[in-house]
This record gives sequence, structure tokens and C-alpha cells, in this order.
Amino acid sequence: MLTETLLVIGAYLLGSVSSAIIVCRLMGLPDPRTQGSNNPGATNVLRIGGKKPAAITLLGDSLKGFIPMLAAHLMHASPTALALTGLAAFLGHLYPVFFGFKGGKGVATALGVQFGLHWGVGAAVGLIWLFMAKVVNISSLSALVSMAVAPLIVWLIWPSPALLLMQVVISLILFWRHRSNIQNMLSGKEGKIANENGIGPDRE
Repeated sequence: MLTETLLVIGAYLLGSVSSAIIVCRLMGLPDPRTQGSNNPGATNVLRIGGKKPAAITLLGDSLKGFIPMLAAHLMHASPTALALTGLAAFLGHLYPVFFGFKGGKGVATALGVQFGLHWGVGAAVGLIWLFMAKVVNISSLSALVSMAVAPLIVWLIWPSPALLLMQVVISLILFWRHRSNIQNMLSGKEGKIANENGIGPDRE
């Protein structure tokens, strides 16, 4: 019980490390909380600094979800502990204790949690995102569609009520965090993933 509690706490603390802010500081870029969409996430870093810092941010945010889940597997954690660990890492990204509880929207960290839970879950969700991105060229819509389907994928691959609940909560929070993107899409104002210069103006 103590080990699993420490695992959940560690997952939240790791999730609280903002990849976007750290990458921007190390690469001499503006604080992503004050530029673009003011969101400390990979899409906004892409807008601010281009593909390389955005890719590093995306990897860092994904690992924040993947590493705690991998640790939980190595500790032979129960499905309930796995669910709490994944949720803690995700919430750490959204509400980071190290950065005034103001974090990103959580898509990359959620995907890291899914890959850490089971490679099949992460691969399926990732492929749906890529397909939607190819079709609609809107990052936020691609993320929302893939995360809407994610609970079903989790249930089909690992039918655990605790893990299903984890994914349902993550998906619902993601929709809430993307409410401004949804409004933009409904009004036809949501930006595309990439413009002619290869820099994405999408507001995710």
C-alpha cells in the first residue's frame, strides 16, 4: 500500500515538470505561458520556436505519462494502482505544483499514459489521431476524436473497471480543457496544424 501511494505521488510530481517551459528556457525561447496561445504544450512551442523544440517538448510530455506507468508495471501494481498512477501523472501536467498549478492541456501526457498502460492502447489512439490529422488537419479535433474513442479501446484491450474509469475521466477532462478549441471549431476559427511555413498556428 505504501509503495503504491509513493508511486502515485511520484507520478504527480513527474507530471508537474513542465517540458514546454524547461525546453523554452534552455533554448532561449519566450515563456510559452506568455506567447501564442499561452499554453505550455508542444503545439504552442511549435508556434513559438519551430519543430525541434516542439518535438522535444512532445517527447518530454509523453514520457511523463509513460515512465510512471512503466514503473507501476515493474512493481506489479494492481489495475487500481495503475489507474491512479496514470491519472496522477496526467493531473500533474494539467496542474503542476512547480508552476503555479497552470499547465498544458494534456494530450501528449495522456498518450504517454496509454502507451505505458499497454502498447496496443497507445498505438490505436495514436493511429486514430494521425488519421484524423491527415483528414482534417486540425490538432485539437484530432486529439478529441482519438480520446473520445480511447475508453472503448482500453476496455477492449484491458477490460478493467478501474482502468476504464481512469480513461473516461482523462477524456472528459481533455474535452473540458479544449472547450475554447471546440468553440473555435464551431465558429470556423480553429487554426490548422501547419501553415505554408511549417509552423502550426493551431490553438491547442
